[in-house]
Amino acid sequence: MRVSELVKYLDNEFPLSLQESYDNCGLQVGDGNVEVSGVLLAIDVVEATLDEAVDKGCNFILCHHPLIFKGVKRIAGKNYIERILHKAIKCDIAIYAAHTNADKIIGGVSYKMAEKLSLVNVTPLEAENEQVYKVVVYVPVADKQKVSDAVYANGGGTIGAYDCCSFSVDGAGTFKANDGCHPYVGNIGEIHEEKESRVEYVVSRRNLSKVLSAIDEAHPYEEPAIDVIKLENTIVAAGMGVVGDLETPVAPIEFLRRVKETFRCEMLKYTDIDKTDAIRRVALCGGSGSDMVGLAKRSGADILVTGDVKYHQFFDSYDGPIIADIGHYESEQYTKEIFFNVLSKNNIKFAVQNSTIKSNPINYL
Repeated sequence: MRVSELVKYLDNEFPLSLQESYDNCGLQVGDGNVEVSGVLLAIDVVEATLDEAVDKGCNFILCHHPLIFKGVKRIAGKNYIERILHKAIKCDIAIYAAHTNADKIIGGVSYKMAEKLSLVNVTPLEAENEQVYKVVVYVPVADKQKVSDAVYANGGGTIGAYDCCSFSVDGAGTFKANDGCHPYVGNIGEIHEEKESRVEYVVSRRNLSKVLSAIDEAHPYEEPAIDVIKLENTIVAAGMGVVGDLETPVAPIEFLRRVKETFRCEMLKYTDIDKTDAIRRVALCGGSGSDMVGLAKRSGADILVTGDVKYHQFFDSYDGPIIADIGHYESEQYTKEIFFNVLSKNNIKFAVQNSTIKSNPINYL
């Protein structure tokens, strides 16, 4: 697999359209024609990360935080960003960042936090809805799976946290190939009847063109019959933060201890816990989620677990849920598991390794 092919796959899994306006996701540096020898998974890229990639034979780094946020006017080694870029180019190492788009996808960073805390009934805290379409295709029964696989590979057939969704019914299709046609089955000038499947998929607006192209390429007919129907309903396509429930309510201090252990926090800051006798509903936001207090309150959450809460923002807890600040890095550390799972779905032929470099710039005394 070339770098360009891996980038295309990652762009599909972590749509760049979902990134925040201030963000800079996607390929940061790298030659698309180079073959991928190995992928190193990291939260941040520091200088030691490049050395680790070289030592492990990885020429592609998939990280959460972008190395380049603002414009780089020169690469002269004056700061760590310039030194990393220089070495990455020199060593032919590609760097790809999935940041706020990885935060917002269904199954993203906050979902991983919820999984670690065993929450149920998990939904986005700030949902983003998207127009959906029903794509209907008529295909020979023997070729149904091939077409479906192409649809799924391009984001079709996804409903919430479920993928590979479709409905099909078998029947008979008829057609007559005229002069100039090259029919897959049947003869020129004769009406032909073929056993076909009518297959339906739900497709989001952003994936529609890709799915239609994939069907056209995978379908055996030179003129496949495809219906595209705009639906009135929408789907939750993404969202920042999540809210979910504990199967068994626990005392606030016990829940905080669980959070501290789960996210390996050396320090955890929290507000008054005497306002409730038990934690039943939990709001989570990986990274900087201090502005989610209002949403957490409206969701009925007893506590918001996030990072980067400023002193005066803790006062929002008086009229809202308990606020627990576990640290930016601590809340996002399991993002590497998301990356690994995404790559594992693609039948990869190269090694994928987790970075062991301590990239959290914060130490605790």
